[in-house]
Amino acid sequence: MKFYRRWEAVSALTFDLDDTLYDNRVVIIRAEQKLLDWLEEHCAPMAAFSWSQWQEMRQQVIDNDACLKGFVTEIRRAQIRLAASRCGLSDSAGAQLANSAVDFFLMERSNFVVPDEAVEALSALSARYPLVAITNGNVDCDRLGLTPYFQGILQAGPDGPAKPAPALFMKAKSLLGQKPSRILHVGDHLKSDVRGAKLAGFKACWFNDTQQPLTVQRHASLLPDVEISHLSQLLTLTRAV
Repeated sequence: MKFYRRWEAVSALTFDLDDTLYDNRVVIIRAEQKLLDWLEEHCAPMAAFSWSQWQEMRQQVIDNDACLKGFVTEIRRAQIRLAASRCGLSDSAGAQLANSAVDFFLMERSNFVVPDEAVEALSALSARYPLVAITNGNVDCDRLGLTPYFQGILQAGPDGPAKPAPALFMKAKSLLGQKPSRILHVGDHLKSDVRGAKLAGFKACWFNDTQQPLTVQRHASLLPDVEISHLSQLLTLTRAV
């Protein structure tokens, strides 16, 4: 644990989910491959698309509709509809395929078990503090068994623009009924989580599992209040104040 600012007690915590409570990278890689297999099974011509073509289609739908930015589920839905149209499907058939594909992806995207360390930390902390989840992703917290630990779960898109924009942090502040300076946000991303939290007036805890110091991190722009490498350190941190 490393402190960058003078520590003061907090009354509530907010948590990022992806890559903070669990390794989301391996989850997404697996779910993406399963989705590609599903799409090829249900629309054989999609097998011809390369990874770069899928990425190009993703960027195209974002460029065509700026309102999609931050809505990861709707970006994927629009991307698949575009792919379907390139495969010769009608608008209605493409929309039906995209809806089914997104449902399949969301199921696979939440098909994993949260590590014991994260569950134990949330269980202990939620017994002492109100907690709110703030995520730019679309994981199903009910399916993962995380919902009971949080007073609210805020997602980019339905609940506001993606972090580091302030909207999700401000909604969390309202849910918690605390001054921003009394709320500690815990997250792995130096831009989305640390910068977003600090600009919203929250304290920021950087979860750093990279084994690389802050000085070499390309997204570093604002100092966190504290850095941890294991979620269990939060229990020591909160007991120490």
